[in-house]
Amino acid sequence: MAYSHKNSKGNTYYLNSKEVTLKGGRKQRIYYFSKDVKPESINELPAGYKIKESARTGLPILAKK
Repeated sequence: MAYSHKNSKGNTYYLNSKEVTLKGGRKQRIYYFSKDVKPESINELPAGYKIKESARTGLPILAKK
């Protein structure tokens, strides 16, 4: 079951993660939210992170604690 978050507007978003390669060749894991469950969906919130919400749009944002 993918980790989900319901925002203040009542929309449900699912947390996803993937490994990307930066211009310098360094690899980095990124986290993002989507409205549907994707193969990259993860089951739990990563350690040391919390969910904030954009006041203007209501979109969830993953931020370090």
